[in-house]
Amino acid sequence: MLRGLTTVNHFATDVPAAVRWYAEVFGVEPYFEKEFAGQIAYVEFRIGDYQAEFGILDARYAPHPVSGAPAGAMTYWAVDDVEAAFERLLSLGASEHSKPTEQGPGFITASVVDPFGNVLGIMFNQHYLDMVELLKK
Repeated sequence: MLRGLTTVNHFATDVPAAVRWYAEVFGVEPYFEKEFAGQIAYVEFRIGDYQAEFGILDARYAPHPVSGAPAGAMTYWAVDDVEAAFERLLSLGASEHSKPTEQGPGFITASVVDPFGNVLGIMFNQHYLDMVELLKK
């Protein structure tokens, strides 16, 4: 049974550049770093309301070939304003993958491709906000 999101990993051939870019995106520095053979192989951030783990893994250690083309599953991260978040990510060097689109009442999605070839989804999700409020009680 799936119990919840633990860690989302993105791959990069230039881990230090990816760390700098995501530190700017998240507004925090990573809390964990692992080296292998004298080079940074993995870095992890904790972000958001539930301190979800976001990892950057050197593409050499990916369990499958990494082509640099967008591929794989879509993970959406909650944001309060999809349009503003989308524009900010583009201004930081991401490219458009999917423009902001209303998917139904209380659900707006968009996605970008980060400078390292990973798809980063963003979403306004009323259910997410409802759950945050419920868990505060």
